[in-house]
Amino acid sequence: MKLRRHFLFILWLAIAAQPLFAQNSTDTGFNCFSIIVGKNASVDGSVFLAHNEDDYGTQLVNFFKVERQTHPANETITFKNGGEMAQVRETYSYLWFQMPTMPSADSYINEFGVVIASDACASREKNPELTTGGIIYWLRRIVAERATTAREAVKIAGELIETYGYASSGRSYVIADPNEGWMLAAVHGKHWVAQRVPDDHVAVIPNYYTIGAIDLADTNNFLASPDLIQYAQKNNWYDPETDGEFNFRKAYAANNSLNSPGNIHRMWRGVNLIAGTNFDTTDEFPFSVKPAKKIALTDLYRVLRDHYEGTELDKSNNYQLGTPHEINSATICASSNQYGFVAQLRNWLPVEIGAVIWFAPRRPDSQPFIPFYLGIDRVPDNYHYDDPITALRHHFNPPQFYYDKNEDHAFWTFWKLADWVDQDYAGRINEVRQRWDEFESTAIKKQAGFETELLAIYQQDRPKAKSMLTKYSTDWAQQCTEIARSLRSQQ
Repeated sequence: MKLRRHFLFILWLAIAAQPLFAQNSTDTGFNCFSIIVGKNASVDGSVFLAHNEDDYGTQLVNFFKVERQTHPANETITFKNGGEMAQVRETYSYLWFQMPTMPSADSYINEFGVVIASDACASREKNPELTTGGIIYWLRRIVAERATTAREAVKIAGELIETYGYASSGRSYVIADPNEGWMLAAVHGKHWVAQRVPDDHVAVIPNYYTIGAIDLADTNNFLASPDLIQYAQKNNWYDPETDGEFNFRKAYAANNSLNSPGNIHRMWRGVNLIAGTNFDTTDEFPFSVKPAKKIALTDLYRVLRDHYEGTELDKSNNYQLGTPHEINSATICASSNQYGFVAQLRNWLPVEIGAVIWFAPRRPDSQPFIPFYLGIDRVPDNYHYDDPITALRHHFNPPQFYYDKNEDHAFWTFWKLADWVDQDYAGRINEVRQRWDEFESTAIKKQAGFETELLAIYQQDRPKAKSMLTKYSTDWAQQCTEIARSLRSQQ
């Protein structure tokens, strides 16, 4: 009898725990999140692109500076699934966040200040047309190598999708330059659409398509594959007589993506936080909104660090029940967050100075946003393994030592800090946040003075200016690594 009661108690526990397991299962590798801020919606005229990259498993983030390259006339690019295309003779320089093994997690900013990152967005396409296996990984890299503007980046990406077919269920690429921002929605196969973010608006995206009604005659603000609407009609995804105006997300998105509570909640939280709106979770969110006030860099930090604090979705009881990464479901800053960044893009400065990537390794809530100027000559050696050529060659089969968590690589220092904070979130996060808030406040305050000094030198001696940029960014990066180690060693 006692054994039977024990069995029933265990069974009851298992049943009671199922909602929690189901809740947390939505927080595994599908919590990417992005924001684009138009230049007239920011406090200083910057275009901002903010992104949290979220992917399952133990991951490593390498950070590289890749110089311009001249390629042989007959060089080809070979895609992961076997397709090939001709390489151009010259490819542009860029900064590259690499996540080895992952087909769609890298982010880039090239020498023209063109930034590209992405959010997985499932489509309803089950019978995609693919040529020689299609394209995923190389799409954003080719954009970084070849685009001089965000609009050109959209056109390059669209041509690649139409030529080879997109080999994943779907994805939205967030793309920006110092003048404007775009979102490009790729569908499994050879269909896509892109929409420009109005200059006085902010656009937020979780892991579902956000492009709705489109006007393909307005090519200043919309670009798309030529048969986008006709293809939806052919597949019975859109009927103009019953559906009225064509809506891309309703026609092409997978229903489970549109109806996912994690997507809905992050969209609701993100747009209300950044734009000062008061949407309800049941509302139909617009593609973009005009914010109640101009957006600053620190506003974007706040959103990327959010766990629904102060809302009904925060189940952590002010962290007393544990880390919000596990207690709360599908947060913007999530357990499987691997890195975050805010690209600050200013068109009134030389691009080497005007474009800054504020990079947060691992989870932004327990890490700093470190300033890296586009014009740096190199990234600190302890922010990557190998060189860019070797890293690309081994992208899908990296050596095992990458994942030994050796703190010779700075990422593992930040990874261990995030893990340490999560072990006693309520007892540790405030001290860690206070230290990083002080760091970020100092970095932002010093930015204007440094840039004024730098501009005078840039006009006369660009190599010296680039050396100054490199030293400045490196000093901040190494200071952060030391602080991260010291925070862990205090207790």
